[in-house]
Amino acid sequence: MNSANPAENASSSKGVARNLVSISPFFIVTDLQASIAFYRDRLGFQVDFEGPPDDVYYAGVSRDGIGIMLKAILPDVLPCPNHTRHEWARWDAYIYTLDPDPLFEEFRQHGVSFVKELSFIDDGLWGFEITDADGYVLAFFCLRDQ
Repeated sequence: MNSANPAENASSSKGVARNLVSISPFFIVTDLQASIAFYRDRLGFQVDFEGPPDDVYYAGVSRDGIGIMLKAILPDVLPCPNHTRHEWARWDAYIYTLDPDPLFEEFRQHGVSFVKELSFIDDGLWGFEITDADGYVLAFFCLRDQ
C-alpha cells in the first residue's frame, strides 16, 4: 500500500524510481481574480502563472509543492463542488500535510471559512476542512492514531 506522504512514494520497495510526483486539481471558478486572491491572500499560495496574456481566464497557484489550477469558462459554466452533487463526497481535494495544526492557526488568522475545524475529520485523519471562494472543499490532514 502506498503512503499518503509523497516523499515516501518516491521509490518503490524494489528501488525503482517513480516518475510521478504530484497532481493538481483543476477547479472551474466564477471569478478568476477573486479565486486567485483567496488562494494568495488567505491561504498563502503564490501565483505561478496567469494566461493567456491578452485575455486571462486561467491560472496556477501553488504552495509547498502542491498546485491548483483555476479556470473561468463562461458565465453559464459554474463551479460544481463535489458536495453539491453528492452529499457523501464532500472533498474536492485533500492535501496531506506533515502538521496541520500550524496551518489551521494561520488560516484562521486570515479569516478562512472552515467546514470542520481542527479535529479528526475522518477515521485516522487529523486536520481540518475549508471552503474556497467558489465553494470547493479542501481537506488538509495528516495520518494520526486516535
